Amino acid sequence: MLGHRQIIDKKASPYIWQTYEQVYEKTIKVGTAMRACGLNPGDRCGIYGSNCPEWLIVMEACNSQGICYVPLYDTLGPDAIEFILNHAEVQIAFVQEAKIPSILKCLPRCSAVLKTIVSFNMTNDKQKREAEKYGVNCFSWLDFISTVSDRKYELALNSKDDICTIMYTSGTTGEPKGVLLTNKVIVAQVLNTEYLLQETDKVLTEEDSYLSFLPLAHVFDQIIENYCIYKGASIGFWQGDVRYLMEDIHELKPTLFCGVPRVYDRIYTGISQKIQSGGVLARALFEYAYQYKLKNLKKGFKQDQASPFFDNLVFNKIKQGLGGRIRLMISGAAPVPSHVEEFLRVASCSVFLQGYGLTESSAGCFTSIANVFPMMGTVGVPYPTIEARLESVPEMDYDALSVTSPRGEICLRGTTLFSGYHRRQDLTDEAIVNGWFHTGDIGEWQPNGSMKIIDRKKNIFKLSQGEYVAVENIENAYSQCPLVASIWVYGSSFESFLVAVAIPEQKLLENWAEVNQLTVTGSFEELCRQKKARKHVLDELNKTGCNLKLRGFEMLKAVHLEPKPFDMERDLITPTFKLKRSQLLNYYKRQVDELYTEAKEAKA
Repeated sequence: MLGHRQIIDKKASPYIWQTYEQVYEKTIKVGTAMRACGLNPGDRCGIYGSNCPEWLIVMEACNSQGICYVPLYDTLGPDAIEFILNHAEVQIAFVQEAKIPSILKCLPRCSAVLKTIVSFNMTNDKQKREAEKYGVNCFSWLDFISTVSDRKYELALNSKDDICTIMYTSGTTGEPKGVLLTNKVIVAQVLNTEYLLQETDKVLTEEDSYLSFLPLAHVFDQIIENYCIYKGASIGFWQGDVRYLMEDIHELKPTLFCGVPRVYDRIYTGISQKIQSGGVLARALFEYAYQYKLKNLKKGFKQDQASPFFDNLVFNKIKQGLGGRIRLMISGAAPVPSHVEEFLRVASCSVFLQGYGLTESSAGCFTSIANVFPMMGTVGVPYPTIEARLESVPEMDYDALSVTSPRGEICLRGTTLFSGYHRRQDLTDEAIVNGWFHTGDIGEWQPNGSMKIIDRKKNIFKLSQGEYVAVENIENAYSQCPLVASIWVYGSSFESFLVAVAIPEQKLLENWAEVNQLTVTGSFEELCRQKKARKHVLDELNKTGCNLKLRGFEMLKAVHLEPKPFDMERDLITPTFKLKRSQLLNYYKRQVDELYTEAKEAKA
């Protein structure tokens, strides 16, 4: 059922597995121990840490006893953790060993509610003494389970309308919001997943395996893992370090992989670079095979029937690079660039699905349909449990009633939506109007009934000359420049033009520097500071913008090159890799000011 890799002498072991029976026994013991220390159905349990078997065992232990579990995001920081512990009135928290110091720092302001801390692994005497100062018990995993002895509790008689979890959205501004999700919603989404795979591809079986990589504190991964359990499939956890993600994939050989666009973009870039570094004959063969299979996919052939010959001769190497057994890849959190989606549909020997959802919709509410190629570039059609409509946004010139191109804010209602925000009726009333949940995302209905995400209602600002800028649209365009891995575009209402911070593709920029005899004696960081390198990246970005028909005021006037990817450690992105714009502005304020000064001096 659950597999993990032990790190011994800085090397990861092969996957070590626990059976369904073993996990069930541990789940019952943990649930019983929670009841023994005073928790009752409806009480709240926090779970804080990276994906691991213990995370999932605690979640299922809560389900067994009707206890509401509250994921604590691994990267929200101590202030948010303290807020959630108090706001959700968390009485017990299961914590990754490395995160215990963060919880202990919260105790002076959280101990009125929080009474028990349990480590996923070990704890030490110093930590126990620190917790006891505030009247809080601190246990190791084994010590907590051993407190049970022979006590037994009946499994809870859960109602479908009981709150299963309070899931706090990381958000990009303000305090986290606690999204209330019932048992009914979670179970319905698991059955939705089964139905959609049954209709469009193949359901999971006991022969399938899934790499647990996306944060378990995020609802998307929870639904998928619950579905794997429902079908008796295996779940293998990654090491928790993105540098070794491909190594984990090779070791586990998953059949199902769920990721976000930035992960798939990395996979695409890595494969593309290997193809380009091959010989002329190999590149020509790949291009011929690619176009041949693409043509058949467009004709309506299924993935495995579009070109079995070239799958074996050419594309099998890519499949082997993804472990050799991959048959289904799913993407969420943000739109996948069209060229990346097309490439993976053609070359991965795997079905590739793009979906759309929010915490408030308990993950997916739209999904593209396997083997229906015209849905490429869209998030597909609504789930069976969801109704969707568009609402006009006049200030952004989006008309939901347009005959040729209906566009507007996506609104949802149905049986897999949240029950409101915990202790925030004001926010609930603001988000749900006349029974419709307003997502804040801008969509465009396609002629085939699928939805395309084109913008974000809140991510729009006005430049000093009055032009409105839909920044996510612009970033999606510039992201198609092969020279950058990611980009944050900024504009001020006091300025007439845009600037950006870009993460360059290191190998491509270094190759350019070598070809152009740019003397760099130091590190990649030094190369990023070179004016010639910055100008080259700026020119390439604007060339991409011109090709994609961006307007003049949407072009960049200056760019700062950042050698280090935007990360959660610096609070620059959310756990689903969305940009935190206010935090990015705070972090790069000096560089942004310099970019504006530099651009104005160049103009003068």
